[in-house]
Amino acid sequence: MATFRKRGAVYQVQVCRLGVRKSASFSRLSEARAWAATVEAEIFAGVRGVVLDKPVSALLERYRDEVSVRKRGERWERMRIGLFLRDKLADVRLPNLSPADVAAWRDRRLAQVSAASVLREWVLLSHAFTVAVKEWRWLRENPFQGVARPKAPPSRDRRISQNEIDRLLLGFGYRLGEVPDTVTARCGAAFCFAIETAMRASEICGLTWANVSGPVARLPLTKNGSARSVPLSPVALSILDTLPRGDGPVFGLVPSQIDALFRKVKRRALIDDLHFHDTRHEAITRLARKLDVLDLARMVGVRDLRILMVYYNAKPDEIAARLAV
Repeated sequence: MATFRKRGAVYQVQVCRLGVRKSASFSRLSEARAWAATVEAEIFAGVRGVVLDKPVSALLERYRDEVSVRKRGERWERMRIGLFLRDKLADVRLPNLSPADVAAWRDRRLAQVSAASVLREWVLLSHAFTVAVKEWRWLRENPFQGVARPKAPPSRDRRISQNEIDRLLLGFGYRLGEVPDTVTARCGAAFCFAIETAMRASEICGLTWANVSGPVARLPLTKNGSARSVPLSPVALSILDTLPRGDGPVFGLVPSQIDALFRKVKRRALIDDLHFHDTRHEAITRLARKLDVLDLARMVGVRDLRILMVYYNAKPDEIAARLAV
């Protein structure tokens, strides 16, 4: 309902309907009444993208419960949203939210984590506000629009040397051709398999025997939401031959195990600045010597050929050696 107050020569009016609060000031009571009637009608009709008088936390919680639950990355999004809910941005009420609040959040996070991490969080938050604008009608516009994103860091070009591979396999207690009889050894097998196939850790962990047919591994669902088939090299097939067949995952691992064990073995091997995902760089660079660009893109699940340049990191001396042949 609308409430009217006279302050001096000005009439202040506030409309509160369906959780929506709007206010304005007029010099005449008749103008205030007309404005209130129009706003109330628009709220009921859903014409105006009026701003609900709720805190940002309510928006994020609804997004978590209604949108994140439908995503493969639900676990990561829940963790991120839990972090956002502890930030002062979560307490700002939507009618008062401005791009300046977003910029302040950005700067706080940049002082705590890398620009790459902030960019990933930015994408999540911005999408939550886009949904609130376009689908829920909670806001008129996305406050992230018009605020400068953090600059993306240079793409990684980390290659893995044979010496590093040997040291890691020693730490994993794994040798090609041998049966990996421990969880750590299976992680070593997954590491070698990643270098041969360019498969992500999540894809390797999700691979089942039902999806391995001859020299091809079928991935029903990948990071970009589509299926793809991965041709398997003789080395990749030899790795699979050492693993016990069954109904469950081929490697019997989950991504968190790979992450923890890889960090542990890497640290003991005194290897710096290496991530498990760098196996994808190494694999794509090696495969580029054998496959044409379209076959390579299809094998590794890249739709935009420009993305291949992010992962393709051939060294100048390697290119020179091919020119000399």
